[in-house]
Amino acid sequence: MRAAVIDGKAVAAELRAEVRADAQKLSELGWSPRLVSVSVGDSAAAELYVRNQQKQAESAGVQFEARSYPAETSLEQLIGILQGLNHDPRVNGIIIQRPLPDHIPVKALQKTVHPLKDVEGMHPASIGNIVYNDLALGPCTAVAAVEILKTLPLQMEGLNVTVIGHSEIVGKPIAFLMMGLGATVTVCHHMTRSVAMHSRAADAVFVAVGKPGLVTGDMIKPGAAVIDIGINRVEKPDGARTVGDADFASCSDVAGWITPVPGGVGPVTVATLMKNAVLATRMQMDHYRDSYARTDV
Repeated sequence: MRAAVIDGKAVAAELRAEVRADAQKLSELGWSPRLVSVSVGDSAAAELYVRNQQKQAESAGVQFEARSYPAETSLEQLIGILQGLNHDPRVNGIIIQRPLPDHIPVKALQKTVHPLKDVEGMHPASIGNIVYNDLALGPCTAVAAVEILKTLPLQMEGLNVTVIGHSEIVGKPIAFLMMGLGATVTVCHHMTRSVAMHSRAADAVFVAVGKPGLVTGDMIKPGAAVIDIGINRVEKPDGARTVGDADFASCSDVAGWITPVPGGVGPVTVATLMKNAVLATRMQMDHYRDSYARTDV
């Protein structure tokens, strides 16, 4: 058996087409989706993310503005900036670029972004809503990973799923999202005694740990789906390469489907960010209409 390689770029392109159509409808109603990116300090990685997001936004019909602030900007100043964006009706979504300077705790900024403009799905309210199976603006990477699995010919109800990694913004949300679809979910972490025991029993394995080659073919049930969310830079004799948390070669010999790194979950994550931008715009339009509509006419 040789695994079918899931084309994340194709999934993302289809999603962007849907987003572009929805953005056009909102624009016709006077609500053109607009994102504002906030970067602090000089970071080559952040600059790369911003350029990629801007390109994807333009492709999806979403306006994009990048704002950059000096590294010495204080937490209090940044909170003020975010509060200003929260109150600006021309801004529909806010993205906080990482990495941030050491003196800026990212969670403090994520909590400051209004939930209706939290297109990254990082606000505690956004993540907490998943527990109630109320997916409004979910964390992009987790939502993207689950959406990829949903494209496969697998019955979600009763599916045995193993999630390797239990971070607040990826592993845990994936577990709750899959439970919401009716799957039976096992979550593994650094204290799990035998990760392989659980992954071998799973019809689908999500891995998001940040350890290259953590999951190998002997840990996968024949025919299972492997959704690799890890992004790692490793040095090879022929130069540096980006790889995932799954050993692609050995897992491909066993799995039924597998996402490549790069080209798998990553493109769908950015497309999901754009989908959240359009959804956030619609939610704000509805909020303004319900809050300020005249009732005396």
